[in-house]
Amino acid sequence: MMVARQSAGDLATAPPVRGEGRRGTQRSERPRHEPIRRCLASGERLPQDRLLRFVIGPDGDLVPDLTARLPGRGLWIQPERALLERAIKRGLFARAARTSLRVAPDLVERVGLALRRRCQDRLGMSRRAGLAVAGHDKVRGLLDKAAAAVLLQAADGSPAQRAKLRNLGLGRKPDLEVIELLTAAELGDALGRSPCVHVALLPGGLAERVVLDCARLAAFEVQHDADTPADNQRLAPVATPTIERLGKDDDD
Repeated sequence: MMVARQSAGDLATAPPVRGEGRRGTQRSERPRHEPIRRCLASGERLPQDRLLRFVIGPDGDLVPDLTARLPGRGLWIQPERALLERAIKRGLFARAARTSLRVAPDLVERVGLALRRRCQDRLGMSRRAGLAVAGHDKVRGLLDKAAAAVLLQAADGSPAQRAKLRNLGLGRKPDLEVIELLTAAELGDALGRSPCVHVALLPGGLAERVVLDCARLAAFEVQHDADTPADNQRLAPVATPTIERLGKDDDD
C-alpha cells in the first residue's frame, strides 16, 4: 500500500481531499485567534498546533514539548523529520535561543516515538469518553449510518477488508476522515484491548485532535533527505507493509 503523507505546511493550506485514494488527513478550520509561530528550519509561519515545540531544560538539554506546556521560551519547528534533522545539523536551535545547548543523539527517533504515543494516548482518551468504537461489525454499523467522523484502520491489516469499510464509509459520508497509520497492535494497545484493525470515532473535539495528531505523525514519518529543499519533499509516497489475514480482521 502506498500512503501519501502531507507535510505540516500542506496540511495547513491544502483543500480537502475526497474519494477512494484518500488515506491521510485533511485540514480542520482553526480559530483565527490561534497563536502563529515561525518554523526555525523553513521560516514558514503556521498555527502553533501544527508545529512541534522544543524548550531548553534546566541542564541545557533540548527537550521536545509536544503538549506545549513546559516553561521556557518555545522553539518551534514543523513536524517533519528532515526539517528537525536540518535544524540540529545547522545549530538552528542554539542560534535561535542565543545560547549553547545539548542535543541527544537519538532526539529525532525519540520525537517520532513520542508523536506515535501521543496518537495512541488521544485514542485512549476517546475510548474513556465513550467516543471510540472498535471491531469490524460495530464500526461497520456506525459507517452505514454515517455516524462516524473518523475511521482508523491498521496499516498492517488486510487490504481487502480495509477497502470494504473505507468504501462504505466514504460512500455514506464523503468527508469521512480515513487514517491508516498505526498498526493493529498499536490501535489495540491504545484502546486497552487485543489488536484491532478497525476503529471509528464519533464527532467532536477529541476526534479533531486525533486527526491533527495523526497528521503530525504522518508528516514526520515521510522519508527524504534532510538537505533536499522542503518544497521538493511534499507528498512523498511511503510504502507501508501489510499483513494478509484470513476471515475477519478483528473481533467485536
